[in-house]
Amino acid sequence: TIKLSDLLDEAIERAAVLISQRESSLSESEKQQVAKTVGIGAVKYADLSKNRTTDYIFDWDTMLSFEGNTAPYLQYAYTRVKSIFRNAKQDMDTFNAKVAVASVQEHDLVVKLMQLDEVLESVSKEATPHIMCTYLYELASLFMRFYEANPVLKAEVSELDRNSRLGLCALTAKTLKTGLKILGIDTLESM
Repeated sequence: TIKLSDLLDEAIERAAVLISQRESSLSESEKQQVAKTVGIGAVKYADLSKNRTTDYIFDWDTMLSFEGNTAPYLQYAYTRVKSIFRNAKQDMDTFNAKVAVASVQEHDLVVKLMQLDEVLESVSKEATPHIMCTYLYELASLFMRFYEANPVLKAEVSELDRNSRLGLCALTAKTLKTGLKILGIDTLESM
């Protein structure tokens, strides 16, 4: 058996190695904070994302991956939105705009965002945090598809479309942050 503190320390160390391999303008102390947040979040998420009635295989590489159904992937999606707002020189927390659904990706994202209440009810009624994990992963995946297909800050995008897309970005980030907070996982401003 391994102690939880040893497990978390190793998760932080492994996350620090991964963070150091990525291009970043973060200081060393910021990288250490990111590694701590990512490492601990990865362990929590790996445990909570599995149905408690089934077995799972413990795998560091999968758990700490920035792709797939993992905490680092969700944390990265959140930081991507924060980056969009920094580049737009807007405050995400106070940003308010009408959302106009014009593409399939926007529609899919809006539908997923509207499912949060249903997911919260199910998670609380059944004590099944893996349902929240699945929801957040699907939301982040739909956001990434939306972001790739619908430019937000490009010069050729009209102001109306830009604001609508920024509104969708803000709603996505707030939902990700809320869901991760419910799971006891912290978000980051940048990675």
